[in-house]
This record gives sequence, C-alpha cells and structure tokens, in this order.
Amino acid sequence: MKEEKLSVEITGMTCDHCVVSIERLLEQKKGIVSKKVSYASGEADITFNPAAISKDEIIGTINNTPNYRAKETNGISNNNLNTAHFDLIIIGGGSAAFSAAIKANELGLTTLMVNGGLDFGGTCVNVGCVPSKTLIRAAETAYHATHSNFAGIKPKGADIDFAQVIKQKKQLVKTLQQKKYIDVVSDFENLQLLEGWAEFIDEKTILVNRKDRYTALKFIIATGSTTNIPDIEGLKEIGYLTNVTLFDLEEQPASVTIMGAGYIGLEVAMAYNRLGTNVRIIEFTDRVLRSQTPDISEEIEMHMKREGIEILPNHRAVKFEKSGNDTIIHCKCPDGSFSKIIEPGKIVVATGTKANTEKLGLNNMGLQLTKSGHIQVNELMETNLQNIYAVGDVANTPAYVYTAAYEGKIAVENAFTGSENKADYSSLPWVVFTDPQIAGAGLDEVQAAAQNIPFEVSKLTLDNIPRSLAANDIRGFIKLIRNPETDKLIGARIVAPEGGELIMELSLAIKYGITVTDLAQSFHPYLTLGEGIKLAALTFGKDVAKLSCCAS
Repeated sequence: MKEEKLSVEITGMTCDHCVVSIERLLEQKKGIVSKKVSYASGEADITFNPAAISKDEIIGTINNTPNYRAKETNGISNNNLNTAHFDLIIIGGGSAAFSAAIKANELGLTTLMVNGGLDFGGTCVNVGCVPSKTLIRAAETAYHATHSNFAGIKPKGADIDFAQVIKQKKQLVKTLQQKKYIDVVSDFENLQLLEGWAEFIDEKTILVNRKDRYTALKFIIATGSTTNIPDIEGLKEIGYLTNVTLFDLEEQPASVTIMGAGYIGLEVAMAYNRLGTNVRIIEFTDRVLRSQTPDISEEIEMHMKREGIEILPNHRAVKFEKSGNDTIIHCKCPDGSFSKIIEPGKIVVATGTKANTEKLGLNNMGLQLTKSGHIQVNELMETNLQNIYAVGDVANTPAYVYTAAYEGKIAVENAFTGSENKADYSSLPWVVFTDPQIAGAGLDEVQAAAQNIPFEVSKLTLDNIPRSLAANDIRGFIKLIRNPETDKLIGARIVAPEGGELIMELSLAIKYGITVTDLAQSFHPYLTLGEGIKLAALTFGKDVAKLSCCAS
C-alpha cells in the first residue's frame, strides 16, 4: 500500500527536548516511516504505512501522553524557509559551520547559515590549509629539482612559473570549495545559505546586514579567526600582506620579511624560500615556534638557516615607513639598541590570530569571552548562555580544521538531542608542514611537569633509523614521553621528513593507554620511518646503537 503523510499540531511542548521525546515515542510504533517534529512551529510531519498504522492511532499515541496533545492540520507549516524563524542559526561558513549544517540536516532541523567575510568554506579551503599546503608541495618539488642527498645524482634544476603555480592553486581552491562545501549541502531542503554580517540583538535574535531579523531556538557561532595585526606605528600604511592576500599574489616577490615565527610564518617562509624568494623572519621572542620546547625550535631553525632563510629572534618592530619602493623596519635589537632593516619586497604579517567576535554584538547579551578574546566554551561547546554554542577557531579550543568540524557536529547533537558529547583533546595529533615536518600528540615534558605528572623522555635521532640512513636524510628526531609509573605513553614529538605520517600511531597509543613496552614489542616493517617509533620506545631501556637490525 502507498505511504501517506500526516501533519499534526502539537501543544504542550516546552523546549526542544520535547521534540526528542515525541520522536522517540513515534519510533516505537510499527508503520511509522519518517517523522519530523518542530518545537518552533508546534507541528509534526509524519510519513506512515496505512496498512500498519492509522492516523487516529498516531494521534492517539501522542494524546495518550500526560503532557502533549495533537490534532491533524491541513499540512501547511508555519515554519518554512520563507519565515524569519529557524530551529538553528549558524553564524559562519567554514568547516565547523558546514559540519553543523550536515548534522542539523540529519536531524531534520530548519537551519539558516549566515556567512560574511571569506567565501563559504572558510579559512581552510580559501586561505589556509589548501592553498598553503599546495604551495608547500610545489616548493618541495622545486627544491628537490635542485638538491640531492646522493653524491651520484646531480639535479639539473627547475623552471618555475610562479604565476602558473598560483593559478593552479586558485583552481584547486575553487574546485574544493564547490565539491566539499556548496555541493554537499545543495540538496538540503531545510537549509538556507545567506551571505551577510550577523549581529545579535539579544540572545534569541540576530540582525543580518543591519536590516533583516532572524530568530532561532539555538545558535552556533562559528566565525573563525583572522590574523592579529599588531598595533605598530606605520604598519597600516605600508600595504602589508597576510595569508589571506599572500596566496593570491601571482607576481612572485623577490624578497619578503615575515613578521612572526609561529607555524604560519615558518610554513610560508620555507615555501617561498624554496620557490626562489629571499626570506627573512623577524620574531620578537627568543626563538622560532615558541610554543614548543627549545630542542624543536633549535632543530627546525638550524635547517631553515641552512636553506638560506634569515632569522632574527628577539627583534621587536617598533615602526614601519616607506622610502620609495622600500619598506624600512625600525627594530629594537636584543641588546636594547635600534636598527633599520630595509625590505625592498613585501611585508607578511604572521603574528598569530584573533577570534572573529568584534562585529557579533556580543555585548548585547553578555556572552563570556576568555582573556584572549575567544568565546568561552565547555567540553560540550556550550557558552554561558543556554541556547548559544561556539565552535572552531572562535572558541577557546584547539585551532585546527578537523577539531572545528568535530565541534560543529557535537554542538548540534548536544543542543538538539540531549546528548552530552564531550570534546577530548588529550591525544590530539597535530602537524606543522615545514621540512622536516613537526608533529605532536599529547603532552610534552614541560606540560607534564606543569601538571605534576611523573615522566621520562626518550629521544632518538634519525641517524639511528635505517630508513633515514638509506635515504641519506637524517634530519630530526623522535621524542617519546611516558609515565614511568604506568609505562603508558603520555606524549610524543617528532621532527622528521614526512613526520606527520607517524603521529597517528602515537596519538592512538595515548588515547587507548598502550604502553611503551607494547610499542617496543610490536612489529614495525624494516626500512620504514615508522620503525623509528619502535626504536624510540626501546631507547627507554636500551642503547639501540648496540642492537642488530630488527633486534629488540
């Protein structure tokens, strides 16, 4: 028999959790094919098999509850995409926002996504991961065309068409933005995409482009972050670049000075240096990648300097000014004196990021921020306001595209299903795409000490790994941190060519409580870089230099 549809008006619902209760009730009835209950409209759309259940039985199921009453309507819903009210409004259009929209669609929620600034897709696909890693790989190709680890192989160089590299990058960005974002949600009947700037009037209402009002049961703020531009005299007047503008520059600069030696600054420096641009880094702290332990900073700095990158630690820019086509950077030096640095090319600002909260009108509703300006959330992605969640780079959580996507999903689940899915980042893997790459998971020794966790460190240089010796590339090390009382791995740091490909094994070991002894006794294929993990684990108790190949 053909399926039929039933629209009912439901009274007695007091919150969105009532929706869950009613839907679970209907799920128990044989013959219900699908159901969609909306607290906002007070209605439910139900598809059923009339051979198994009747309309009266369905309505009676709801009416038999102590709190809810249902009656059939004409099927015209008060809550459709032409109205100003939604179950969920997502502010932002990046990875976190789209992940939230996908989960919302699975739950049958009417959803509005409001995005301003960057194109839909957000930082990662437009100006972050995709363009930067494309240029990094292009630069590696150019580098290996002019450098060899083997005396018997003489590279003949590369003919670099910089403009073509950028055009290819732009095409990839365009393709992925369409395929991985716009196309993914193109058939979501309950999702509306809106370009514009959203501002909260109160905790239940936003104003878009200062003219159109929208309300919702729940809000998810996923507005991301942007480059934190330091307040330095003259900087705004010199025409600086950030990752937003740098990656679209089709004319290759002869030279660049990069302000900042965090992971963005280092990745940009290595890519452009290998493509033929002269690169200088000015860093106001004492070393590059200051968030990591000194041995990591020293290792990567050594390799960058060997490739010709100039690094100036403990230099603080105090003034910028133009002199013809040159930019003069006035710096305070480590000894307290002042110097002038002349940059004939471009200035790139990579001095960290700040959360995009300024235009949201958060002061209109008392949303709590951290000292750094991020939105304060708990493990459930909840803010201090009951109906507002924050996810991704705008929140006080790790700033990675994959964590942002995860947070978007669980925020919707927590907001509308009553689940309490928590974000646990204790074993989170991460990678800095320099060469050698820098990768980590869990705690380092400084963090372990700060938390009063007992620890031991094993550090294995790559000249102890047969694969690295065979490749004539022994740059870097593998460092494991364990709790000696339990023998469990609590952290790992890797500096190695393609070191990011090793970190998942260590992340899983931390997550699932695998001991260092387990790692040492597990089979790792000979002549793989992964064998270095086994050797590093053995190093806690043995001198691997005195072991034969594959012995443990």
